[in-house]
Amino acid sequence: MTADLDIPALSVFVFFFLLVTVMGFVAARWRRPETLAHLDEWGLGGRKFGTWITWFLIGGDFYTAYTVIAVPALVYAVGAYGFFALPYTIIVYPFVFAVMPVLWQAAKDKGYVTAGDVVYGTYGSRPLELAVAITGVIATMPYIALQLIGMEVAIKALGLHGEIPLILAFLVLAFYTYSSGLRAPALIAFVKDIMIYVVVLVAVAIVPSKLGGYGAVFDAADAAFKAKGSGGILLSPAQILPYASLALGSALAAFMYPHTLTGIFASSGGNTIRKNAVLLPAYTLLLGLLALLGYMGHAAGIKVASNNDVVPALFKTLFPGWFAGFAFAAIAIGALVPAAVMSIGAANLFSRNVWKAYVNPNVTSAGEAQVAKITSMLVKIGALVAILVLPTQFALDLQLLGGLWILQTLPALIFGLYVSWFRAPALLAGWAAGFVAGSAIAWSDGLKPLHAIAFGDVKFSLYTGLLALALNIVVAVVVNALLTLTRPVTATAAGR
Repeated sequence: MTADLDIPALSVFVFFFLLVTVMGFVAARWRRPETLAHLDEWGLGGRKFGTWITWFLIGGDFYTAYTVIAVPALVYAVGAYGFFALPYTIIVYPFVFAVMPVLWQAAKDKGYVTAGDVVYGTYGSRPLELAVAITGVIATMPYIALQLIGMEVAIKALGLHGEIPLILAFLVLAFYTYSSGLRAPALIAFVKDIMIYVVVLVAVAIVPSKLGGYGAVFDAADAAFKAKGSGGILLSPAQILPYASLALGSALAAFMYPHTLTGIFASSGGNTIRKNAVLLPAYTLLLGLLALLGYMGHAAGIKVASNNDVVPALFKTLFPGWFAGFAFAAIAIGALVPAAVMSIGAANLFSRNVWKAYVNPNVTSAGEAQVAKITSMLVKIGALVAILVLPTQFALDLQLLGGLWILQTLPALIFGLYVSWFRAPALLAGWAAGFVAGSAIAWSDGLKPLHAIAFGDVKFSLYTGLLALALNIVVAVVVNALLTLTRPVTATAAGR
């Protein structure tokens, strides 16, 4: 605690945080099943979430607290380049509309809970299942850590410093997730998303009026970038290709993550998913408005030690304490929903595709759910330790790698829905090539998301994850062709 404690902001923050805490525990009784001691119920909410619940849940775990903090921070730092998050959230929804109902149907018909289940059911390969499961878990943990970073930024803006507030918030998240499973973030997502919409709509209406209008905002941002000598409110010609590759690669990776797939598998039907693919672009409008806060930070003359502080600083500067507290509560609650779903998705993978597959194949449904509950706690503890012990940049760098890694599961998870040509060894070889080569390239580039390529005098940059995916697919096709020549395809799907 410090002398700069903002009492009105803190009071509003505590009220809403307590509200969602109560909701998190009450959620165990919401649409209460006969038992939560089953992954279908604890980890997927009974697979009964309709259009509106799914809309709020997927929006809640796709548009996270760190998104609210990081997207405006990136725009504040580099300008138009930071808007790549907008086209990727448009590109992804046709993919969701076409592919995810097919994936949901396969999961519903066969009782699949995770991506690993789908892969094993399609190919009968434990090694490929394990590769997909482990990739999902390790790609998710730094993502959870980033939610805690978003929460930490909001708490610090209230004047609360030190580790205790963040640890207390973490304990709340851990306990109600353990108690209520997916029902908790699904219920809290209603409050979270409404609060975020209120904050953003008020900000984009009020802030420009205080700064001389949008023309003045853009002029101030343009002048700030010119003075700095980097960035700008428009893309340069050299930025267009890397910008497009980041958007495409991010779109393909978005719904490979365990938390977004958990939202898909929890839906009540394929039509629910299609309706959401139509409705979810409303969040993209919200994201675009959020990104503009980065430009507004320049217009307001905000100077921060860390770019992540620009949104809280903007609200503290231009709004009364009570509304700033409301905004910080929205950001913190915006961390609870995705962090809960992420930990549940990772726990489902470990319980079903590691514990049951390798440790205790005869585990009961209740035992499986208990393993998932414990794992969800351990995953969150790991994320908390990473935030408290390691530099923040480390979590961010790992999250950039996480996108590259999770993208390598796409061929194994999606190709089998449409074609029966691929065999498990080929897909495993492709995954290994993409995972190892992509990680090596990213490491050599200082964990930056873009890799520079030169052909003579022609030089350009592309998203490393997309390059790794291309290698993944090429290796899978070549190995599969060689296997087909040496061992003709049998009629049995398992072990292809």
